[in-house]
Amino acid sequence: MLRKKFQITNPEGLHLRPAAVICSHSIEFKSSITLKSDNKSVNAKSVLGVLSALVKCGDVIELICEGQDEKEAMDVLSKVITEGIGYNFET
Repeated sequence: MLRKKFQITNPEGLHLRPAAVICSHSIEFKSSITLKSDNKSVNAKSVLGVLSALVKCGDVIELICEGQDEKEAMDVLSKVITEGIGYNFET
């Protein structure tokens, strides 16, 4: 099991578009991928699950990957999250 914390920098937090980006990358892996925010744990492979976590800009989330391809999943999702989850910071 791998765990890593991230601070969300998207100005609108994890709204529909970034939630969909996280989900689309998560479903590529066989591992279980969980997103924790405050006391709520959700399945990162579910857009509705990620949206239900109500993550705002500045919140800290924990990503938990567990399974046969957990290292690859954590590497990809870490990059996606640290690069802004598809948010274009230049506009």
